[in-house]
Amino acid sequence: MKSAPKRSAFALVGVLSVAGTLTACGASEDPAAEPTGPVTIEVAIDAGLEQPAIDAFDERIAQFEEANPDIQVETKEFTWSGTTFAAELAGGTLPAVFPIPFTDGRALIERKQIADVSDLVAELPYADQFNPTIAAAGQDADGAMWAVPIAAYNQGLHYNRALFEEAGLDPDDPPATWDEVREAAKAIADETGQAGYAHMTQSNTGGWILTTETYALGGRVVEGEGEEVTATVDNDATVAALEMLREMRWEDDSMGASFLYDWGTINQDFAAGKIGMYVSGGANYPNLFTQNKMDPDEYGVTVLPLEGDDAGTLGGGTLAAVSSAASDAEQAAAVKWIDFYYISKLTDQEAAVAEAEVAAETDQPVGAPALPIFDRATYEEQQSWIKDLVNVPLENFAPMTDQMFDQPVIAEPAIATQDVYAALDPVVQAVLTDENADIDALLADAQTQVQGLLDRS
Repeated sequence: MKSAPKRSAFALVGVLSVAGTLTACGASEDPAAEPTGPVTIEVAIDAGLEQPAIDAFDERIAQFEEANPDIQVETKEFTWSGTTFAAELAGGTLPAVFPIPFTDGRALIERKQIADVSDLVAELPYADQFNPTIAAAGQDADGAMWAVPIAAYNQGLHYNRALFEEAGLDPDDPPATWDEVREAAKAIADETGQAGYAHMTQSNTGGWILTTETYALGGRVVEGEGEEVTATVDNDATVAALEMLREMRWEDDSMGASFLYDWGTINQDFAAGKIGMYVSGGANYPNLFTQNKMDPDEYGVTVLPLEGDDAGTLGGGTLAAVSSAASDAEQAAAVKWIDFYYISKLTDQEAAVAEAEVAAETDQPVGAPALPIFDRATYEEQQSWIKDLVNVPLENFAPMTDQMFDQPVIAEPAIATQDVYAALDPVVQAVLTDENADIDALLADAQTQVQGLLDRS
């Protein structure tokens, strides 16, 4: 096994790299070609992992290289960020195999900024078994899969069970309405001195969570399809979500004093016991545990409260992509790695148990629930294979797992997604930092900006 001396970072969403150019190389002459000699590929690894997690990753690499003696794997840390990814893509600093958010898939495919590995993917035994809604994120307009779905999520309400207990709340009965969220946030702030509810606000995450709250209240920030897409940012649900934040911040004083959170920093403070509740992807526990040392006994998660006729939970996920600069042999090796590392543990009992054993031996989370990329039956079968190795407090996930399959999952805006979120970041920031912020005016400006983005896309 060859490990790069330096590892470079990856979070919830990540990307497969090009070696040095923003435009794609030409398509492979034989995209289904097997590696014919020693091939080295660089793959993404989470940043900030503790040594046991690194050891577990290296063990999986060793297993892969033993099964594929003509392929060597090196690692590079990679953290996807909406504000830096384009520069990393253009600068050729990304690894050869990397994760990207669902929201980036179609644009990168259309611009041919990732490799067309669709012929290789089509040969995988489960290629036609993906949930169609999830599969679409990695497919081109003709349905060919260029990037492989490796994880899906629906948004959840994460909460600190210790802070709940300190505030006199029952952690086994978390809030089921937004009024209850507000009440719990105030109780936590009053009784513990910590932020009862925190909100991401920058690097596109403020718009991401505001859109989540909008969906949960029955609204949409964008409507329509194809050329008939219209911005609907200034809808009643978004106004209601912002009004709730304003009241929690300025009337209840329940949101603490930090208002420049992104995904990484809010995870850090939540794991450190500084936040009672926040909204993020429902499958966030492994990151909280491995990168932020979250105490498992203090962790809780539940589904989002849904209110309104068209309410639903925002859903998204992660794709594994391959560099457009990769050779035929490197592309074939990359798809082998994606199949081995990301997917086989979901579809093959032997692989599922092998990965779970490595994770358990190195004290990594085993069995943390997540929204399945295949169907519910496949997910439940996979969970049954590893049940004897599960080392997470499943009872703390019960408020989520008991309900998540019953909630409507609504896809993120399909066009200019990250740009739409970026346009909404300043709206959330303003409401949380200016007591006199004019919500209607802020949304009117954002409405104009988002419509311009849609018109140009």
